[in-house]
Amino acid sequence: MIRVPHRRSAVVDLGSNSVRLVVFDGISRNPIPIFNEKAVLRLGRGLNATGRLNEEGVGLAMQVMDRFHAIARGMDADPFEILATAAVRDATNGPEFVDALRTRMPGVPIRVLSGEEEADYSATGVLCGLPEADGLVADIGGGSLELIRLSAGRKLDACTLRLGVIRLNDRAEGDLQKARNIADADIAQVGWLDDVVGRPLYLVGGAFRALARLQIARTNYPLNIVHLFTLSGDGARDMTEWVINTPRRALERVPGAPRKRLEDVPFAAIVLRRLLRRLQPSSVVFCVDGLREGWYMRRVAASVAALDPQEAVAREMCRRLGRSETLPDQLMNWTAPLFPDESTPQRRLRRAACLLSDIGSYDHPEYRAEQTYLRVLRMQGVGFDHQARAFVALTLAVRYEAELGHDFLQPSRLLLTAEDFQRALVLGLVLRLAYTVCGGTEELLDGTWIKLSAGEVTLHLARGRGVVRGESVRRRLDRLAEAFALPARIEEAGTA
Repeated sequence: MIRVPHRRSAVVDLGSNSVRLVVFDGISRNPIPIFNEKAVLRLGRGLNATGRLNEEGVGLAMQVMDRFHAIARGMDADPFEILATAAVRDATNGPEFVDALRTRMPGVPIRVLSGEEEADYSATGVLCGLPEADGLVADIGGGSLELIRLSAGRKLDACTLRLGVIRLNDRAEGDLQKARNIADADIAQVGWLDDVVGRPLYLVGGAFRALARLQIARTNYPLNIVHLFTLSGDGARDMTEWVINTPRRALERVPGAPRKRLEDVPFAAIVLRRLLRRLQPSSVVFCVDGLREGWYMRRVAASVAALDPQEAVAREMCRRLGRSETLPDQLMNWTAPLFPDESTPQRRLRRAACLLSDIGSYDHPEYRAEQTYLRVLRMQGVGFDHQARAFVALTLAVRYEAELGHDFLQPSRLLLTAEDFQRALVLGLVLRLAYTVCGGTEELLDGTWIKLSAGEVTLHLARGRGVVRGESVRRRLDRLAEAFALPARIEEAGTA
């Protein structure tokens, strides 16, 4: 495990629609925001017609930035940096605005990003949670749409289009049909999009996140987490059609509707619909991580960027909440015989489950299973998609003796295939057995091993390890064997 000194860092994303301050805690592979505040300024409103930043937005920006400056300094954030994007970049009074900010905040770096830099940060943010991403990143803001081609985790082509939701609304004079034609014409100019046809589409930006929130609520999806919420191409098309054709008042009645974004979502849906038509993606993945997380990974956490994000967050939770940082590696070897044909992604999930297998050790025993399940299902960790959360959470609930009929397990029942549900059950049962055998100590687990054969499930004990035998061990071995519809046996070396 890489140990790094404690520190805080902060970044302001000064966009065409809103400004947001995020303060990150420490240096880790998974960005940990401890402060996150947004203000809607709409600096880019009217920019297409006037060429200038919205005057009302400029006045509000000065007040908000004074507050953000005080918060970042009060929290001892270093580095603290301001990143301005499309509206400030394109406005004729952008330099004047930046000079005014520098006067109010002397010594604070203020960078006006080029379209290429903005795209690069956004792509890095997506790769933070999906290091092997392969497809197209589409990051929508108020003033621009950044498109970035990724191939096996590498950034290739990139471009910026004037299709941010505020600018598109202005260009189309509020007419969705005109907006569709404008989006088609702009997207058609990007020839290299032919290279990502049929691959995943990764969506970044507040207006796209608003679409995801509406879809999650509309469909009663079992996990209210936007990050790595995934739709099929057909599912995304259905969503965009619904948003475009649903009156605003009806959208307002959707539970948890992002009211401040409802003016923008039809234009975000138009842009997404045109991208879907052009790309025919295999899947559509919503990513919360974008420009700000990209800044964090490049400016603050570059030293840990090569780590596996899923394993990194699991190891961190193991260190904070478990009793041993070394037992999980032993558990990986101990549980392996029951999963001889696992794929690389399945093995990665088993490793995460072993690392997290003792994080409920300090919880109240009456609530340990449910508490651990919900902790994993809802954890802050960029490397876990929704199915991974559901798999590991179910595994650990079973490890802590949850009955499968419990209502709190419903998200796993809905998100996992029957095969993955059964695999999580088996892994939970074998981890339960392992902890019963050893009590969480490596010494007692050493000299024991499990074996799966065509005829039985056998717990082997080396000579002198009979001390671990007991009624509870036998009972949990039997329950594990039941999952395979096989008999169970305990075999101790040197006994008849």
